[in-house]
Amino acid sequence: MILTFKQKMMSFAGKYEVYDEEGQVAYKIQGRVRIPKRYDIYNAQGEKIAALKSKYFDIMPQFRLFIGDQEVGRVKKKFAFFAQKFNVDCNGWKIDGNIIGWDYSIVDANNALVASMEKKLWHMTDQYVLNIVDPKDALLVLMIVLAIDAEKEGH
Repeated sequence: MILTFKQKMMSFAGKYEVYDEEGQVAYKIQGRVRIPKRYDIYNAQGEKIAALKSKYFDIMPQFRLFIGDQEVGRVKKKFAFFAQKFNVDCNGWKIDGNIIGWDYSIVDANNALVASMEKKLWHMTDQYVLNIVDPKDALLVLMIVLAIDAEKEGH
């Protein structure tokens, strides 16, 4: 399954649309300008299905991932000199690859590919292509990529 993740033009709080392989909107994301940071994820019908919430006071930035009201994981920035590193606490997954260059993979506990992410260059706004092995993982993969983008870009 391939999803294209596009930031909307002139979005200060972080508005995104996510398109499926047919070019149809699969998800919409609305960021909120406040502390703590929050992103709400809506399905194609406009129903809120998930959210990312940052923690108030944490030494390293962290997002909690919610589907409905249930917390399903966390993405936390790791301390590292001259590098961007993140710890994923969700389904035993981990990040592998070049986060600085925006090309990385999400792998499971057995190092099997869950998804890969590539940033598309030369676009007016941030645009990423997510290649997801199992469509049932699409929402969680999207949430992890959104958390990393929000932290790296300072949304």
